[in-house]
Amino acid sequence: MGWREVHRELQARMARGHWGAEGRLPAETELAAEFGVSRATMNRALRTLADEGLIDRRKRAGSRVLPAPRRAARFAIPVVRDEIEAAGATYGYTLIARDRGRAPDWLRARMALPGNARCLHLVCLHSAGPDPFQVEERWISLAALPEARRESFRDRTPTEWLIATVPYSEVEISFLAEAADPAWAGLLGMEAGDPVFTAERTTWWQGQAITHVRLHFRKGYRMTTRY
Repeated sequence: MGWREVHRELQARMARGHWGAEGRLPAETELAAEFGVSRATMNRALRTLADEGLIDRRKRAGSRVLPAPRRAARFAIPVVRDEIEAAGATYGYTLIARDRGRAPDWLRARMALPGNARCLHLVCLHSAGPDPFQVEERWISLAALPEARRESFRDRTPTEWLIATVPYSEVEISFLAEAADPAWAGLLGMEAGDPVFTAERTTWWQGQAITHVRLHFRKGYRMTTRY
């Protein structure tokens, strides 16, 4: 077991109130023995929780769960509306599809969901002026966010709703080149099989997977970062 797995399990226990009202964690050595990992691995997991503002670590006093994160996350979820408007274009949004159902096998594996997990599946088109910019395929765990059942997403994008509804403590992002799927290629003005740039993002809150999204960008899209 690596430190990331330990980190997620500790987050899950915190979310369940495993350590009671006071939220005081066992000593680092005790936790390392319980998980069957080295003290260095446990230290890394606990240090990450402290960096995220989820626990308070003090020498000799030990660690305790904080009622809420003490600082904002070090990463920001990008909002496509902001990117389009920053480029001087008019932002447009269309909800293409909205349905509920059992999470497919690949998604359950990605989000560590149980076999009977149900998700809300959304397909959205984001436009820059008259031109298609991005197709969003989004899955929201209904166990984590049952209130998503009541949201139509006709007038509010999934990203904007999620940012306003739930915090996040961990994000995993992947970038890939793939062939455009016939299901959405036409929305971007592409032919099925055309090369497309895709970003995948999975978001967690205290060890529980919240949402997974696949973002497919228009032809010629360039991603630039500066640091």
